[in-house]
Amino acid sequence: MIYFILSVFLFFQDVNPSDPDSVSYEDTPKIEQQKAEQKRLNYAIDNDSTMFIYRGAGPYSLEERGEKVKENIRQSKDRFTSEKPIIVKSEDGNEIFCGEKLIMTVYDADAKAIGLSRNAATEYYADLIQQLRETEDIPKVEVKSLILNIGIAVVIVILFLIGLRYYNRLFRLVYMKIRGQKGKMLKGFKVKTYEVLTEEKQILFVTYIAKGLRIAVLLFIIYLLLPVLFSLFPWTQGIATTLFGYILDPLKSIGNKFLLFIPDLLTITVIWFVTKYVLKLLAFFKDEVAKGKLELPGFYKEWAKPTYNIIKILVIALSFIAIWPLLPMSDSDIFKGVSTFIGLLVALGGAGAISNVIAGLVITYMRSFKIGDRVRIGEVMGDVKEKSLLNTRIKTIKNEIITIPNSHMLNSHTINYTTANDEEGLILHTTITLGYDVPWRSVHEVLIEAALATEHVKKLPKPYVLQTSLDDFYVSYQLNARTREIHKMALIYSKLHQNIQDKCNEAGIEILSPHYGAQRDGNHSTIPQEHLPENYQAPWFRVKKDF
Repeated sequence: MIYFILSVFLFFQDVNPSDPDSVSYEDTPKIEQQKAEQKRLNYAIDNDSTMFIYRGAGPYSLEERGEKVKENIRQSKDRFTSEKPIIVKSEDGNEIFCGEKLIMTVYDADAKAIGLSRNAATEYYADLIQQLRETEDIPKVEVKSLILNIGIAVVIVILFLIGLRYYNRLFRLVYMKIRGQKGKMLKGFKVKTYEVLTEEKQILFVTYIAKGLRIAVLLFIIYLLLPVLFSLFPWTQGIATTLFGYILDPLKSIGNKFLLFIPDLLTITVIWFVTKYVLKLLAFFKDEVAKGKLELPGFYKEWAKPTYNIIKILVIALSFIAIWPLLPMSDSDIFKGVSTFIGLLVALGGAGAISNVIAGLVITYMRSFKIGDRVRIGEVMGDVKEKSLLNTRIKTIKNEIITIPNSHMLNSHTINYTTANDEEGLILHTTITLGYDVPWRSVHEVLIEAALATEHVKKLPKPYVLQTSLDDFYVSYQLNARTREIHKMALIYSKLHQNIQDKCNEAGIEILSPHYGAQRDGNHSTIPQEHLPENYQAPWFRVKKDF
C-alpha cells in the first residue's frame, strides 16, 4: 500500500507543469512570459534569491527600492557588525534599524504581498536581513574586468606620483614667494608699542602654516585616492565604502544639522543686531551725560560710565539667555556639565572679586572721591590715580603706589581733602601745649603770626586758635589755617611748625609741657602775673625739725 502511494506521488511530480523538464516544447514561450511578469512583480535582494520585495515606496520604483535596501544591508555589515536588527513600529509602517542605520520600512502592501500581517512581515524581513548580514558575500570576478581595473589602478598611481612632483614644486614656489614678501606684506606684527612678531618670526610662522597646509592637503588627497583604488576590486569595495563613509557621513550629519540650525541662526542674528544697536544708543546717551550736554535731575556726570557698564552687562546677559537655547548642543549633557562646572568655579573662586565689584559700585554712587583727589583712606594718604570696580590705586606723597581693594575701602573711613578745598580752602591744624604760666592771649597772637608768615596759607579768612583742653599741667592750643594748595600739605605743615618755633622764641615763650609734683612750698604760682595780687610773694619752704 505504501509503495503504491509513493508511486502515484512520484508520477504526479514527474508531470508537474512548474518543472521545466516536464513541460513540452510548445509551452516554453508561456513560461518565459510568466518569469518576466514575476520579475516585474518582485525584486531579489541577494544573489541566492532568499529575500524579495514586491512594491516600490514613495518616489522609489521597485528596482530603486531594492537597490537601496541592498546597499543599506551592505553598509550595516561594514559599520554595525555586532548590532542586531531593531524594529520601530508606527502607524504608517514598521522600520527596521541596524544600529543607527535604517535598513527598510515594511508597509501594509509589503505584508499583503507575502500574505502576512504587518508585524509578522516585519519580523520575517528582520530575520532575513540578519541572515544576509551574517552571510559572507563571495564576489564574482571576471578576468577581463580584473585586468582592466588593475590597469586603471596603475594609471591612477602613476598620475598621482606625477602630480605629487608638481605639487612639491608648487609649494617650493609658495615658500619662495613668502620669503619675497619680507618688508612688504610681512612687516612684523605690533600691538601698540609691543612687537609681537618680528619680520623674521612672521615669515617663519607663515612658512610653518604653509608646510602644515601642504601636509594636510596631501593626506586628504591620499585619503580620497585610497577609496577610489579599493573600489576597483570586489574584495576591497567594502573598505572603500567605509573610508568614504568616514568623510561623507560626518559631512551629511553636519549639513543636516546646519539646515536645521538655519532658523535658529536667523533668530540669533536678529538678537545680535538688536543688542548691538541698543548698546550703541546707550553709549550715545552715556557720552551726552558725561559731557554735560544732557542733564538728568539727581544724576551726576561721573555716574554715566559705571551706569552704562551695568546696563551693558544686563543687556548682554539677557541676550545670551535668549541665544543659549538656540545654540547647537545646548541641551546636551556634556554642554550642561561643562557650564555647571564653570559656574561652580566662578561661584567658589570669585566670591572675593564679586564683593570688590559690588563695593566698587557702591563707592562710585557714594561719590566719595574721583581721579586726582587728595584723600586719606584708613592710614593711607595720597592722590587717587586709578579707580576700577575691583580696587583703587593711591599715589602717596612718598611716590608709593598703594592698591586698596574696594571691599576694604567700604569698611573704612575716607577723608577727601579736595572736596573741602572746593569751598573756602582746606583747614590745616596743629596743636602745641604750654604751661598755665604763659598768657593765653600772647599764645594766640604768636600762633596767628606764625600762620600768616607761612607760605601758601590764606590771609583771609584769618587763621584762628582754639584751646581744645585744659589738662592737669598745661593748656592745648590748636592753630587752624586755610590753604588751597592741598598737594603741598606736607611742605606747608613743615613751614608752619618752623614758624611756630621762631615766633615763640622771639616772644620768649618756651615750648614745653610742664609737670608738677605735690610739693608747692618755695615755688612761684603758675598763675599769670597780671592775675596775682600786687603784694604776692612766693611762699617760703617750711622745714620742721624734731629735737
